[in-house]
Amino acid sequence: MQKRYVRWILAVIITLSAAVYQRLTGPTYPKRISVEMNGQIYKYKLPRSHGGDGDLLIRASVPDTSYEGDIFYRRYKTDTEWRKAEMKRTDGALEAFLPHQPPAGKLEYFIELKQSGTKYDLPNGTTVVVRFKGAVPSTVLFPHILFMFIAMLLSSMSGLEALVSGDRTKKYVLFTTVALFIGGMILGPVVQKFAFGAYWTGVPYGWDLTDNKTLLAMIGWALALARVWKGNIQKNRWWVVAAAIILLLIYSIPHSTMGSELDYSKMEVVTG
Repeated sequence: MQKRYVRWILAVIITLSAAVYQRLTGPTYPKRISVEMNGQIYKYKLPRSHGGDGDLLIRASVPDTSYEGDIFYRRYKTDTEWRKAEMKRTDGALEAFLPHQPPAGKLEYFIELKQSGTKYDLPNGTTVVVRFKGAVPSTVLFPHILFMFIAMLLSSMSGLEALVSGDRTKKYVLFTTVALFIGGMILGPVVQKFAFGAYWTGVPYGWDLTDNKTLLAMIGWALALARVWKGNIQKNRWWVVAAAIILLLIYSIPHSTMGSELDYSKMEVVTG
């Protein structure tokens, strides 16, 4: 690992692995399911997040026209009764809409497909929870994602550089801290405002895990920067390694876990 290009390769591998893990584990990414019907396996991706003002389209591809379907849904974490939406056939699929909810509102739902008196639940015996949010402009969302990706890459490189007491450790730590501050502490709250109507819902205003873990990472890198900026790199390198490990662990927490959630009981008027 003495060669810098080797460290960069390792940093890229760590960063891409963290990104793929986030993509596969987050609670807002589509739920992948498969179901066997009449000896044939059907695979579906059921939405768990919806941005914008419109209703959410739920689509199940079933070319066999003998199938019919309904969607059953209700507000998440409430005692409201299940409502039913009949699915209409369109281009080889059955479709129906879930009603739009206020930002951070959630619905739980399942699909019931029927053929010749036989019913199939999707997913089998459970429900899918979908969270609604406001539309986030790509001009805000893309830079946020980009800076958070760059921060993770530089964090990994900083940690590896610190392990070998590299002469560029201080520079990498500075760049990491700046990228994390821009992506997490400036653009992150703006994304949060567009999506859920509040700039910050972490400590001291709430327990939103996304905000709180970003704050923890920021504190870790600010401390690492303070230690190495005017101090001896060799003596303070473990602060950098610790900050890099903290950020990696934070990235290991599925994105949007314990995120913003609307409390329907506090609403005077509830739609949908």
